Amino acid sequence: MSTRIAVYPGTFDPITYGHMDVIKRGTNLFDKVIVLVARNSTKTPLFTGEERVAMIKEIFRNNPRVSVDIFDGLLVDFVVRKKATAIIRGLRALSDFEYEFQMALTNRKMDGTIDTVFLVPDERYTYLNSTIVREIARLGGDVSDFVPPCVRKRLVTKVKPHTRR
Repeated sequence: MSTRIAVYPGTFDPITYGHMDVIKRGTNLFDKVIVLVARNSTKTPLFTGEERVAMIKEIFRNNPRVSVDIFDGLLVDFVVRKKATAIIRGLRALSDFEYEFQMALTNRKMDGTIDTVFLVPDERYTYLNSTIVREIARLGGDVSDFVPPCVRKRLVTKVKPHTRR
């Protein structure tokens, strides 16, 4: 029996409890999930790719079914190279679907052997995204409910938050 491998791509700037929930759900469906940190030329991340990889590795250090990598090429090329059969995408709201659906169809057109699996995080995290977390941290708010302690610590250090009144 072959190992079922899926790739979960994203910027993860930073990784949140919502991302972690999708990864956990992915490990319920696949033997291995590769969390792929994207170097996206259209975004200016707060954390370097290496910092994002380090945070994710720290969080999943005790889960041998989760690995982390970084890539800046075509996703389908990475998926094929890793012998994965699926791409995992998280859907928080209906507004995410149109873009994700277009990407799934494009990826399928480039390689028809790759499936896209849409996973919905726990409802506690449907509103959550990295942009919101970065802004809360920048303004001196508490992000403890949104990210693990190791991420919170790095966020606070990185953004040097404004003091709240």
